[in-house]
Amino acid sequence: MRSITEACARRSLWLASTVLIPLFPLAIPAAQAQQASPDQLPPVQVSPPPDPNQTRAKPLSDDGAGSRRAAPNVATTDNSNGTPNGGASGTPNSDVPVRQFNGIVGASSTVITAQDIARSPAQTIQEIIAQTPGVQLTTLYGGVNGAQTNVDVRGFGAFATANTLVLINGRRVNDVDLAGVDLSTIPRDSIERIEITRGNSGAVLYGDNAVGGVINIITKTATNAPPFSIRAEGGFGSFNQSQGSVSATANQGAWSSSFFANGVSSDGYRTNNSLAQQNAFGEIRYTKSDFTAFFNVSGDNQQLGLPGGRLVNPSAGINELVTDRTGTDTPLDYANKQGANATAGFTKTLWNGGELIVDGGVRQKRQQAGFFGSLPLEDFNASYVDTTLTTWSLTPRLSIKNPILGLPSNILTGIDYYDATYHSNRSELQGVPPLDVYDLTQKTLGLYWQQTIGILPTTDFSYGARIQQTSVTANDLLNPAAPGFFGENQISPLNSSEVNHALHVGIEHRFNDVFSVFGRAASAFRTPNVDERVGASPIFDSMFNPVPRSFDLKTQTSTDVEAGFRVKAGKFEMQTSFYNMDLTNEIHFDPVNFIDYNLDPTRRYGSETGVTYRASDTVLLRAGFAYTRAIFREGQFTGNDIPLVSRYTANAGVSWNIWQKYLVADATVRYWSSRRMDNDQLNVQPLIPASTTVDLKLSGAVDRYYWSLSANNVFNVLYYDYAIASAFTPGAFSAYPLPGRTFMLKAGVTF
Repeated sequence: MRSITEACARRSLWLASTVLIPLFPLAIPAAQAQQASPDQLPPVQVSPPPDPNQTRAKPLSDDGAGSRRAAPNVATTDNSNGTPNGGASGTPNSDVPVRQFNGIVGASSTVITAQDIARSPAQTIQEIIAQTPGVQLTTLYGGVNGAQTNVDVRGFGAFATANTLVLINGRRVNDVDLAGVDLSTIPRDSIERIEITRGNSGAVLYGDNAVGGVINIITKTATNAPPFSIRAEGGFGSFNQSQGSVSATANQGAWSSSFFANGVSSDGYRTNNSLAQQNAFGEIRYTKSDFTAFFNVSGDNQQLGLPGGRLVNPSAGINELVTDRTGTDTPLDYANKQGANATAGFTKTLWNGGELIVDGGVRQKRQQAGFFGSLPLEDFNASYVDTTLTTWSLTPRLSIKNPILGLPSNILTGIDYYDATYHSNRSELQGVPPLDVYDLTQKTLGLYWQQTIGILPTTDFSYGARIQQTSVTANDLLNPAAPGFFGENQISPLNSSEVNHALHVGIEHRFNDVFSVFGRAASAFRTPNVDERVGASPIFDSMFNPVPRSFDLKTQTSTDVEAGFRVKAGKFEMQTSFYNMDLTNEIHFDPVNFIDYNLDPTRRYGSETGVTYRASDTVLLRAGFAYTRAIFREGQFTGNDIPLVSRYTANAGVSWNIWQKYLVADATVRYWSSRRMDNDQLNVQPLIPASTTVDLKLSGAVDRYYWSLSANNVFNVLYYDYAIASAFTPGAFSAYPLPGRTFMLKAGVTF
């Protein structure tokens, strides 16, 4: 949510002589923000999950089903999360190369398993995801528990959250504001696996926001679990951080239930950087051979201090990164958030190979944020935001896994309906009349079809299309009598409706059981969110005269092509892909003039490689590398880099079972090259420096008890991955420093 656009505009004269220091998570996404016992290494070949039908696209694991031409009328009916299996089923055929991948045909994807998560030294879900090739992070607020840390798939910098679609159990959770999905609100122990599909092919199945890629988080269920189990864990770490989690599952007959909860508190790395957060998730499920139903609820509560940036201005002899790295110029700024979600659904087998899946839900997010500026406090610099966002959804669909003309086929077709209501009061201070009251609604109705066909025993082909209507109404109620009024105009009402489409074609060919190639072409779209519409026009002109204001912005579109290969030879696995993405009307925020606008045409291109090698029964090695270019391809910045995107990223890791499950070690290394600062489209300001961090973890288990000791950023690297450049002073910028070396000790027990 861009919460202080108007207040910041009123301070533009001050900004002309210095650099923007305080930013906030609800304003700009980049200026925003069951641990298994370690008795064995994470498997190189991902085994089939117990609930293979949780997502619309087939789970990205290799289920060893063999050729899609074999036994085409075999259909899986277990539907653990009420969403369909997008892959064709079959039986192994020793004469036909086994398909190595079961996600969207032609796409580049990665699966992170529950055991990968449990073994990782990383302390946040975002850091775990960032070990995937092609994924970068932007972190502002000390990185405590990953609060307001943004995941960027394929180089979208400041607008990563709006171009990466996040799903939970195959259902989209991106809201219609700019705040993005805060992954820290998901209990880590509740995650069964994370499926990452890079590129925009997911737009057919899931709609807008799936431009850079799709992150699908699959939660655990109690189906096929023991009759009753409990798990409890506690931990203590740097900056007075404490955390605790508890989970429980129960299973009797067709009924099962699960519950996960966790809490975190920390003083944070910097002054006014404290975090208090609680998350919970619960589910009840009914499972029969031809019918499943579920109901789940979740909630989260977060209070976060906003320390702002550290000013560096060489011409004035100022470098707060050196003199006061952990300090703040915004000691009272904060952002609070409360979320609640309820989802219910069922799956009914209509015939052998045909399933009807219906689910729906409601989620509500409430946000309060106060921005008071530097001491001494002045009302002129203050703003307060109180926002409520409610989204209803209904997503019925039909999965058909029956042969067509003798060829194995899988068809997934359905309807998505989302109805979002946004209400935001913007005032100078809490408790005073709001200066602006924004009311926006957005309704989307999408129809999609995607089919995968085994056209040859060694070749799979898929195609799909989506058509989606988006209707938006937006109104601004301006109160000239409210404190903070400076003569600005009320934003003109908006009542619009438009139709967009997404397309996908993909192919995979297996030369043998070791080597396969894949490729795809796709188009996608992203409609402006409510915060972008609020900031779609300036408040004043260069002479500080009020100007007409509008909610109107153009829809962003993208076209992708991608090709790659996979190798799977015994203990060695490798995936490499090359891609090109052209975007038109990419939506961008100007953090100095505080307006949103459509960029000149842009381009992303690059390559991504991931490798794993099982050196022995006790040692697993893994590595990844990505080259990512994000550039302007037309307009005044032609050829320039888009800010906040590193060209080179790499990671490496090792998992070693030193002494069975009693003592195991894990280590990861993550590198990212320098990147342009936010607001430096001219590419003339200093670069954010390249950095490398090393994380280590020792852990073990004895009977029902387990423990772990982690050291993150072992070499105490003093770094930052977000900074905003001054628009007026060469060499001046505001940076958001991140912690040096930290420690975390955890212990737990299972019953």
